[in-house]
Amino acid sequence: MEATYKISVIVPVYNVQEYLKQCVDSLTGQTYRNLEILLVDDGSRDGSGALCDRLGAGDDRIRVIHKPNGGLVSAWKRGVAESTGAYLCFVDSDDWLDSCMMAEMAECLSGGDREIVASDYVIEHSSGRSEYVYQKLKPGVYQKEQIRTEVAPNLLGWEDRYVTLSRCMKLISRKLIEDNAHYSDERIVMGEDLTVMVPALLDCERLTVMDRKAYYHYRYVDASMAHKYDPGLYENIRSLHRIMCRVMEDRYSGEERDRQLKRADMEYIFLLFLGLKNEARGNAQGYRQNILRVCRSPEIKALVKDTPVVAENKANRLLYLVLRHPGELTVRLLRAAMIWYDRGRK
Repeated sequence: MEATYKISVIVPVYNVQEYLKQCVDSLTGQTYRNLEILLVDDGSRDGSGALCDRLGAGDDRIRVIHKPNGGLVSAWKRGVAESTGAYLCFVDSDDWLDSCMMAEMAECLSGGDREIVASDYVIEHSSGRSEYVYQKLKPGVYQKEQIRTEVAPNLLGWEDRYVTLSRCMKLISRKLIEDNAHYSDERIVMGEDLTVMVPALLDCERLTVMDRKAYYHYRYVDASMAHKYDPGLYENIRSLHRIMCRVMEDRYSGEERDRQLKRADMEYIFLLFLGLKNEARGNAQGYRQNILRVCRSPEIKALVKDTPVVAENKANRLLYLVLRHPGELTVRLLRAAMIWYDRGRK
């Protein structure tokens, strides 16, 4: 196909020397050629920065940016600032794409400045198992009014996403990112994509959900940031909730604002599940004290009382039980369940 639209692929890079070449090779090997590839080295301490330079020397579409370490959000924001494409695509540096991904996604573009194309993805486990993840939202093209009535009310507060809220596995109009990047706090290290993708989807006027196109390969690395103990995770989650509330207050008024704020509260519940798992799994010495402190705080007690959610997954039902009935027995049960689950994965 004719590569009509210039696509900027932004790759934040930090200490991924082992995986970076596979990622970049999958980008330079795209059948869609009208790309610029920005490798944003966020102060890597291994050989990733030097590898970026070597890879950049082999393809004139690659631009390498070296910056002091500032975290993932600061890296992708720098990439956005220096990119020139009409559409943006974000790829994490330990992931990779099928060679047809950009071409097939570009075929869905209309040329508008408020559109998103969303594909599916594959979770690649270290065991070699591939787990396909598809959007719950029916494939098709959603225009502005459909987005308002069918998509926006379902972005937050569900156990399983209706639309993936990752900035990856999508083509996104530049304007949607530039207009909403101010919501993204560089101090947030978990769930940071919500802060830009939720407002971007609310502002979107054309959303294309591809039909079971799992061309993005997400590498599940147990040692990555997302899977190790984070003592600051609860405060991270509180910050996410505040930002989601601000997004809804900026866009809605009256009863619709109240409904969307309730969805943000429901999302807060599900994010707290992650916080409880973080403590029960990774904090062997202080998990009981921390979980009980959070669950028994006036803020969380009121939230849980006033904001029922539907949890169908077995693990989530246990986590919800702990939130509603925090005590020595339920917290110890959660810890035992996490240990059992982790042993079963080894």
